[in-house]
Amino acid sequence: MKRWVIIAALLAAIMAAAASLFSWWERHRTVETIKFFPLDHEAAFIEANTTLVPKAKKGRERYALRWSAASTLNRSAYLRQDVSLLFADGRLVDVLSKWETDVDVIRMGKTVMAHDSRFFQAITFHHGELHKGESITSSQTMSSTYLYVIDSPYYPFTSFRRPKTDAEREWQRVLNKAANEFLRHKADELLAYFSLSKDDYYALYLPELVAYTEQPLPGLSTAKTQTIIGRLWEGLYKSYILGIKKEDGSILPPAGSTMPLILIQKDYRRIFILLEAKNGEKVMLIQVP
Repeated sequence: MKRWVIIAALLAAIMAAAASLFSWWERHRTVETIKFFPLDHEAAFIEANTTLVPKAKKGRERYALRWSAASTLNRSAYLRQDVSLLFADGRLVDVLSKWETDVDVIRMGKTVMAHDSRFFQAITFHHGELHKGESITSSQTMSSTYLYVIDSPYYPFTSFRRPKTDAEREWQRVLNKAANEFLRHKADELLAYFSLSKDDYYALYLPELVAYTEQPLPGLSTAKTQTIIGRLWEGLYKSYILGIKKEDGSILPPAGSTMPLILIQKDYRRIFILLEAKNGEKVMLIQVP
């Protein structure tokens, strides 16, 4: 009798350990996945925003930038996950990501340190995975913001989104020109390296994707556009945000890489994502919508 008691106790311990291991695995799997499912027509985001707020600078120290994102779905979801990317002058500064189960709200924030005058851009993908019986659907939206920060010994430390003075308009022109020329130069290098012609594609940089939150891509319905965007973010999360996956299986850190250039074939058969990693390696990610 004692033998059976011991065996039963061992089995219970093994099952408890297995359940704990499965729970850890499920959490680990979830945090590393944004998965597109058919869109839920009843679920909608009632709040979605991204903000950048600089903190006052003291002396010659670096300045702090508070970067936040928040979203609220109109119902609780099996999984809520938001991921935000911050760029400065055309390069990725950092990634902010948070996930929770059985909630409707996600709020996240981070303080990053910076120096010199910069043109910051941030884009956030807000996502919800909903389960109803055997049916799995999703809800999604995007938000973005930008900020010009002036940190120069010849000008008072300041920041703005829309310039109000002639001096701010000149700073905006200078910073826009520097970022655009940098990205144009990198785009030319990447297109030449991969033997692609920009004329064959609808081309846009990742932060520009937010324009298609409420309008369709050329020649597509709104529903099809949202499907392409959802699958695009699924691929970006897996192969870029969690680490740039190379063909040989190795992974490069995304921080410091150039802003992804998205090339969508005009027949929508494939999407190419071009970027240069911080170490100078040129990368092309390919996705079938």
